[in-house]
Amino acid sequence: MAGGFAVSKAGAGHRQFKGKITWYVWICGIIAATSGLMFGYDIGISGGVTAMDDFLVRFFPAVYARKHRAKENNYCKFDDQRLQLFTSSLYLAALAASFVASRVCTRFGRKRTMQAASVFFLIGSGLCAGAVNLVMLIIGRVCLGVGVGFGNQAAPLFLSEIAPAHIRGALNILFQLNVTIGILIASVVNYFASNVHPVGWRYSLGGAAAPAAVLFLGSLVITETPTSLVERGRADAGRATLEKIRGTAEVDDEYEEIRSACEHAAALREEERPYRRLMRPESRPPLVIAIAMQVFQQFTGINAIMFYAPVLFQTMGFESDGSLLSAVVTGGVNVISTIVSIVLVDKVGRRKLLLEACAQMLVAQTAVGGIMLVHVRADNNPSRGWAVSIVVLICVYVSSFAWSWGPLGWLIPSETFPLETRTAGFSFAVSSNMLFTFLIAQAFLSMMCSMRAYIFFFFAVWIVAMGVFVLALLPETKGVSIDEMVDRVWRRHWFWKRCFGDADEAKINNC
Repeated sequence: MAGGFAVSKAGAGHRQFKGKITWYVWICGIIAATSGLMFGYDIGISGGVTAMDDFLVRFFPAVYARKHRAKENNYCKFDDQRLQLFTSSLYLAALAASFVASRVCTRFGRKRTMQAASVFFLIGSGLCAGAVNLVMLIIGRVCLGVGVGFGNQAAPLFLSEIAPAHIRGALNILFQLNVTIGILIASVVNYFASNVHPVGWRYSLGGAAAPAAVLFLGSLVITETPTSLVERGRADAGRATLEKIRGTAEVDDEYEEIRSACEHAAALREEERPYRRLMRPESRPPLVIAIAMQVFQQFTGINAIMFYAPVLFQTMGFESDGSLLSAVVTGGVNVISTIVSIVLVDKVGRRKLLLEACAQMLVAQTAVGGIMLVHVRADNNPSRGWAVSIVVLICVYVSSFAWSWGPLGWLIPSETFPLETRTAGFSFAVSSNMLFTFLIAQAFLSMMCSMRAYIFFFFAVWIVAMGVFVLALLPETKGVSIDEMVDRVWRRHWFWKRCFGDADEAKINNC
């Protein structure tokens, strides 16, 4: 697979980065993106496991009794803080781990950080599969969370740094594609494991070891990124790696840009630590964008649906097997729609995908809320036709998220920070994602109990806010080299350009 690619320099002149889109780049990308498979498998597995009676009897007997009580409120069957902690504890651990992962990523490289993630995931999946009490189960979830924090920190950075600029979006979205594949695999595993009594839930939770093993073994053969090698003083190895992944020895221009960025970053780090530098006005645009993308990604309501899809479908009147099968269907839609994003992101750009998705998600969310408001009440289930229509609308919603806010929530933060604050800034993106994932996971079942159908209107309001944010504040980053973002994106944006200049000028401009 070959083809020339070019990246324009800002200013009057243009210089070409020579090279091919090599198979080695795609192989490295596919292996690194397996970190997303681990993340997605966990997102998909927890909701199905919490819907299994054998699991509930062993760890949450009160929820089991309430689930099968004759006249229980449909919206409140699964409202239990400890049950929600089973899901959310992973993301709280990932939140803390992401800041440690940032330092590990800078000091030891992206590759070693992904290896560490796979080890934590192997330990966590073993503890969960073998759990004999709730404490052991939660400890296992915490280990999985550390793995998620490390993997989500390193993999998107790795993908963005090895990719040629004009396919960076497609290569980076391999991470999100693996997230969706992981969710689908988890849904299928849950569907079959639910019929293996009484230990099916152990197979579901233990299955997380498979993608972790693939990442660990694969990470032994992939390269480190040229940027990380040069950044850590291994300039010759960095150049050799760049030649290997570009398929040519003519990499002088791109290597010089990487070397210059590393030297500039090192000088700035000597003056000021990366986390302190993030507080400066010129660091504010990518930092605000990175955090906002993660907050909005969670307040689309996607993880509330993905975590608890089987539970949600049971609330709508499906039996246990039917709810798990519906989760498989939405998982399949998720995967197919993410492939759409890979095809389109570097052609139509980031902003158009995000705005189209806002409109589509808004229609789907309000329609689901309206149907549930009329046809799903506390003490009755909807007719089969209305239940199926809700599943269809959720698939429409999931498809739009999967080609927009899902993958771009990780892509945009990974490509917009300058090198001196890249790992530190991206750790804020990861930690923000984990924080709000934790909040949604911990609160959703209680919110559904108290808000009922109105919970979908709650998320719809957030989707409107997201659309306004993209229109006003999110610049297009398609085709721009990572190390040129400041000059070609932030300094030219109508609002963010006020953050550049001296500190007094930025202050005057209210940046």
